[in-house]
Amino acid sequence: MQILDQSVMSAGRLGDGRELQIHLQQAVSSLGGLSLAQRPWPGDPPNATGFLPSHGGFRDHFLLTPEPKYCCESCRLVLCNPRQTECGHRFCETCISDLLSKPSPVCPADKEPLFKDKIFRDICCHREIMALKVFCRSEKSGCKEQMSLHQVMDHLNVCLYFEVPCPLGKCKESMMRKDIPEHLSRRCKHREATCELCLQKMPLTELQKHKETVCPAFPVSCPNHCTFPSILRSELSSHQHDCPKAQVACPFIRYGCTFKGLNQDLRDHESSSASDHLRLMAARNSTLEAKVEDVKGELLERYKVLPGLSSRLAELEAHYDEMREKNRQLEQKLVTMQKLMSSHSEKLLEVELELRTLRGVREEVEALRNSVESIRTRLSLLDGGRAGTSSGTLALGQLESQLSRHDDMLSVHEIRLADIDLRFQVLETASFNGTLIWKIRDYKRRKQEAVAAKTLSLYSQPFYTGYFGYKMCARVYLNGDGMGKGTHLSLFFVVMRGEYDALLPWPFKQKVTLMLMDQGPARKHLGDAFKPDSNSSSFRRPVAEMNIASGCPLFVTQTLLDNGTYIKDDTIFIKVTVDTSDLPDP
Repeated sequence: MQILDQSVMSAGRLGDGRELQIHLQQAVSSLGGLSLAQRPWPGDPPNATGFLPSHGGFRDHFLLTPEPKYCCESCRLVLCNPRQTECGHRFCETCISDLLSKPSPVCPADKEPLFKDKIFRDICCHREIMALKVFCRSEKSGCKEQMSLHQVMDHLNVCLYFEVPCPLGKCKESMMRKDIPEHLSRRCKHREATCELCLQKMPLTELQKHKETVCPAFPVSCPNHCTFPSILRSELSSHQHDCPKAQVACPFIRYGCTFKGLNQDLRDHESSSASDHLRLMAARNSTLEAKVEDVKGELLERYKVLPGLSSRLAELEAHYDEMREKNRQLEQKLVTMQKLMSSHSEKLLEVELELRTLRGVREEVEALRNSVESIRTRLSLLDGGRAGTSSGTLALGQLESQLSRHDDMLSVHEIRLADIDLRFQVLETASFNGTLIWKIRDYKRRKQEAVAAKTLSLYSQPFYTGYFGYKMCARVYLNGDGMGKGTHLSLFFVVMRGEYDALLPWPFKQKVTLMLMDQGPARKHLGDAFKPDSNSSSFRRPVAEMNIASGCPLFVTQTLLDNGTYIKDDTIFIKVTVDTSDLPDP
């Protein structure tokens, strides 16, 4: 089947000899959305459309009667997209589909059962049918052309007797292609017309409305009914300024003149009321001078306040410098504490090794004690039967001496273990999966210290995104910081200097989630999340022990915190989660 090329054009000539190009896609679009290949042909039932029939075979007028082998065994029309059954009979594509949709389908020609997987396309038969000669589908309109079935669409693209819609689109009429020039030049209500007054071009249906509403050269009467008989619409606005019948107001209306009247009376008013206009201007001028004096007095009052404001500003700047110095000292103390925490993490491996050694010593001591007890039992038995030998006594003394040495070593290890265990408690909650659970005890006391400016903020223990990942911690202001001071709890995230920073990508780009845990049954945790700003110094590779904290100064209000179930047993829990899903291995 031939596919219609959307670039095909149909040509005609207007009455003045100009050639008109009609785009077929534009033409068929106004026929209710049907393409050229979907136009019905003579003999179709009302709902049949398309070059291929919607159901059954071709109903074209063939030049010669088609042979029976080209006819469908079901609809008896010329085969459309022929399908051949296992028994050798041919059917249209739609006809065989209807037969197969029935239960236990059989061939109507020989009653043999039909199976869908044993029916195939008959391409050879289809090629022979498309080569059969037919008359043009516009034969009844006067076309005498003959062509092969597969050439029907190519012919209809140029057939002068084929019915097409008006190419202007808005017109709903249709006509044969050969009648298009006459329709466009004489009959179409939407054909192009020219206004004889302003020479502007427009559709014929809009010409009268154009003249009555917008044509600049159309003559109109003065709305004030003056002596001018007619005025061009384009000159009407300028006429309003000079029209003697126009209603105008006095130019001195801004000074208080209330005159309103005809344009022709305005000049008499201006000449007769000149002194009144001067008095109005003088009164207005006096009012303005009084307002100027009031403004001067107000400005002088404000100037008197400026020195006090300047001194207050100087005091605030001095106080700010003092607070900045205190903050610097606190940061130095914090750096010292972070170094101490780093040294604890470095000694963690040594602690584990010593614990393993201590377990071995304990097992050895227990074995020695068991041996001593066994020997003592045996010696007691020997003493009952005969006098003890010097060799047994000597062996017992050696074992007791060895046991005493091991007891001394065990005591030394226990002392060292107690000292290391105290340090290890700082690191026991450190995690390596990017999640921190921070338990803050003695909340009321710590909150009072924050209110009294003794301890403004607290730092959590470090946590990591992995054993060789980023080192981080959290920082909390229980009485708020900055905008949230006194009204909120402020929570911040801090990137710390780690041992493996050289292997990690910078700046830090992982998503951070801050959360205050609800200890009640509802578990309505309060949280906030953010993506780090790559331009912020808070997320670059740390040069000092830690970067500047970044987070939420207005994290949660003190009222919500005190009245909710976030504080229990004088303890709060803070959770910080760092997304490690897209973090590459170092």
